[in-house]
Amino acid sequence: MRISFLLHNGYHIGGTIRAVFTLAGALADRHEVEIVSVFRHRDKPVLDVPAGVTLRPLVDLREKSPGYDGGHPDFRRPARVFPRGDGRWKQYSALTDARIGAHLAEVRADVVVATRPGLNVQLARQARRGPDGPVLIGQEHLTLDGHNYRLRRDIRHEYAMLDAVTTVTEADARSYRALALPGVRIDAVPNSVPAPRVPPADPGAKVVVAAGRLTPVKRYDLLIDAFADVAAARPDWKLRIYGTGDASTNLRGALARQIERRDLGAHVFLMGTAHPMEPEWAKGSLAAVTSRRESFGMTIVEAMRCGLPVVATDCPHGPAEIIEDGVDGRLVPVDDTAAVSAALLALINDDEARARASKAALAAAERFDPVRIAARHESVWAELTAAGTGRPPRGHGARRAAAHRAVGTLVDAVYTAKAKAGALVRRFR
Repeated sequence: MRISFLLHNGYHIGGTIRAVFTLAGALADRHEVEIVSVFRHRDKPVLDVPAGVTLRPLVDLREKSPGYDGGHPDFRRPARVFPRGDGRWKQYSALTDARIGAHLAEVRADVVVATRPGLNVQLARQARRGPDGPVLIGQEHLTLDGHNYRLRRDIRHEYAMLDAVTTVTEADARSYRALALPGVRIDAVPNSVPAPRVPPADPGAKVVVAAGRLTPVKRYDLLIDAFADVAAARPDWKLRIYGTGDASTNLRGALARQIERRDLGAHVFLMGTAHPMEPEWAKGSLAAVTSRRESFGMTIVEAMRCGLPVVATDCPHGPAEIIEDGVDGRLVPVDDTAAVSAALLALINDDEARARASKAALAAAERFDPVRIAARHESVWAELTAAGTGRPPRGHGARRAAAHRAVGTLVDAVYTAKAKAGALVRRFR
């Protein structure tokens, strides 16, 4: 098969980018694979492009590049095809609308895979159709319930033009199936994580490792409070937290003050970003995830692949689909500091249980190997490709999407008018 991925920015770093690169690399052994990046902001991508995969951009943001697009007159004009409800909408423009549209009109692939909701909507709106058109796949790397009303409305109306939607958890797949998108296949296929290039962690290491963006949803404040109880009982253990955050949500300063206030400077360490992360996972013997919500839980799988059992909050949507409670980790209630510290101490105080959980984590995590996950995607795509021109006519889906889009535009106008009226009332009170 010829497979083309459409990605927001393949030259950056992030969970979706890593997942797409890993999947593309596993597929490239048997297929012709390209990654089309809407944006390019640096000369070389942060992640290594997998062997056999081509990476090419549509819009060049490098100011010193001869192909710099920042001066293009359409670059400052707002996007009208890329949906306004997507959180990245302000980065898109009339120029990206045109470049993505031209790419979708010209691409010669059996399967086109978009990788974020805004691009899924644009794929539905602009993809080439007909007997020679590609199979259209929308990937959801977050969760349907986590999107705002405007984007969910576009998903409900526009995804009817796709052939399939894949989610990273079964829980999210159920949410998408509840939309009853006519003729659209919904499958849950988790992200993959390659086998680590370092030896498995030593279960005897007295280190708990956590990793992820330093943002409120990750509840590192709760983890630090929980580890205060751990340090009081087992002062020989340490907690290392890896990661940074967006400028607007970075909690490093607040977390550093919390560590100082709790007198945990000798026990809890903010380590910053590590790339690659594998050697850091391998220095610990336990991992901790205290999020209020997860779209999947990539760090859980990364830790398990390195042999670390994971203590995680049983939050929507991913941890319970990855961890077998009491076997390869522990699941605890969300926002429960005492439960986190108790679960950590149960494994810290039982060397044999920790060693058994380590072996179980290594074995369980093999199901997320890229070759296995790629095979699951291939199965879905092959069935849709084999259906070919025998697929149900798309005319009804097109009419339905157009009608819903018109209704949605009207609803959007009403909401906008109400918001403006509300602002005027507040202004003159």
